[in-house]
Amino acid sequence: MNTALHIHNKDNVITCLRPVKKGENISIDLISVNANIDIPAFHKIAIADIPKGSLCFKYGEIIGTATKDIIIGDHVHIHNIESTRGRGDKLYE
Repeated sequence: MNTALHIHNKDNVITCLRPVKKGENISIDLISVNANIDIPAFHKIAIADIPKGSLCFKYGEIIGTATKDIIIGDHVHIHNIESTRGRGDKLYE
């Protein structure tokens, strides 16, 4: 079984299909990345540096904006990205 799922060449994150341990190498397609921390199954890992304010892509689609600098191998989840979809709470800011 593959360790991760990479769908589109635009993606800067991939989905881990099983828990990944800190320091573990994930290789898929032409991508090779070492996890900076433990990453739970079905969470994302950065395969490129994503500066604060930049878009995060998964499956070729925008899934959010980085709320802080994300480096290759970082766990990507709600602690460092913010959804760009359905943000009605930000309409009036």
